[in-house]
Amino acid sequence: MPPRTTPTERQKRLGSELRKMRMAAGITADQAAGLLGLDRAKISNIETGIRTISEERLRTLACNCACSDQAYVEALVGMARPNGHGWWERYRGALAPGLLDIAESESHAVRMRTAHTAHVPGLFQTSDHALELFRAVLPPLPEHEVALRLAFRAERQQVLEGENTPEYVGVVHEAALRMQFGGPKVARAQLEHLLAVSERPTVRLVVVPFAAGTFPGAGQTVNYLEGPVPQLDTAQIDNSHGPEFLGEQAQLDKYRAHLDWMERIAMSPEESRDFIRGIANSL
Repeated sequence: MPPRTTPTERQKRLGSELRKMRMAAGITADQAAGLLGLDRAKISNIETGIRTISEERLRTLACNCACSDQAYVEALVGMARPNGHGWWERYRGALAPGLLDIAESESHAVRMRTAHTAHVPGLFQTSDHALELFRAVLPPLPEHEVALRLAFRAERQQVLEGENTPEYVGVVHEAALRMQFGGPKVARAQLEHLLAVSERPTVRLVVVPFAAGTFPGAGQTVNYLEGPVPQLDTAQIDNSHGPEFLGEQAQLDKYRAHLDWMERIAMSPEESRDFIRGIANSL
């Protein structure tokens, strides 16, 4: 298979995990090339996500690296296995690659944990609410791209619909609930939709009120996507320049602790629904 020009975050993550495994075992790139019957340049390309690796070669590498964590190896094999094209590929070339990477990461998550301070979770935004956000982008987006992002957002939301959906734990700060993007009517409809989705059996939505006081972080959105094994978890942070994906152990520990803290100071799901209902009724 020819090399990729722009590997996805998932492909880059697989490569970085293979490099981490190789280096932990003290195996050089030249030695790995000899073990796998490849030249050194191809090892480098595999570890940057530019080239694929077959299941057989991945298992050979894991065996020679003395990796005894079979669950981890099987998860890596799953990442390496061709899975066809996800629905997000229809938007490639039309939307920023980072947006597609978010959708792909969500589609493979076994559990999601999120924290939102200024916005309600994207997976639960109404089209009117999302429209206001997309029209507030700088520089302004042309209307056709706004429509494209709305369509993409709607398809992303399907990851939490139907059967075999991942568990979703969302922490929303009171500040996000009181934002009136689009005016009171749009804001009330958004809160009512949030109440409706919070009743889903796979969704746990909790609110951190102003009275709860201090919490960690700078108020940015945190999406923590749990993989089939903890080593393959991903923390995704929203920035003004686009999403950032983090996978190093220290980073994962930090954002797990961040979310644990916010969940501890949040109200219960029942109290949170009453709180959201009260704000909606005041609009």
